[in-house]
Amino acid sequence: MPHRIGPAPSPAQFEAMALAAFTRIPAPFAEHLEGITVHIEEFADAETLQAVGLTEPFDLTGLYHGHPLGDESIWTGGELRPRITLYRQPLLAEWCETGVNLEDLVTHVVIHEVGHHFGLSDDDMHALEAGAR
Repeated sequence: MPHRIGPAPSPAQFEAMALAAFTRIPAPFAEHLEGITVHIEEFADAETLQAVGLTEPFDLTGLYHGHPLGDESIWTGGELRPRITLYRQPLLAEWCETGVNLEDLVTHVVIHEVGHHFGLSDDDMHALEAGAR
């Protein structure tokens, strides 16, 4: 039986899902997330794609911007606060293609990007996810 998708959530609804994902992050990690902001964009721009080694805008669903928590020092003061950007159109495409619950998908991407805040690499996070299965 085909899954029913429904109307695409607005950027504001995406932001609400992302902020709700933050509330589900357990202590002690949650205690170190203050100041991280969430931004919703339709797609990553060409400069961002190039910086992460991608060419296809649908391949990037989220990105952490900032220094990992362990790399912060008094010398990083005056820089922008850490932020997570979610890319709405690639997330919508993945939602439609996979049929996974959109809130679960947004939560997955938010937690992945929060992992970068704590200095975890993509390989570290994939290993953690594989170990949790």
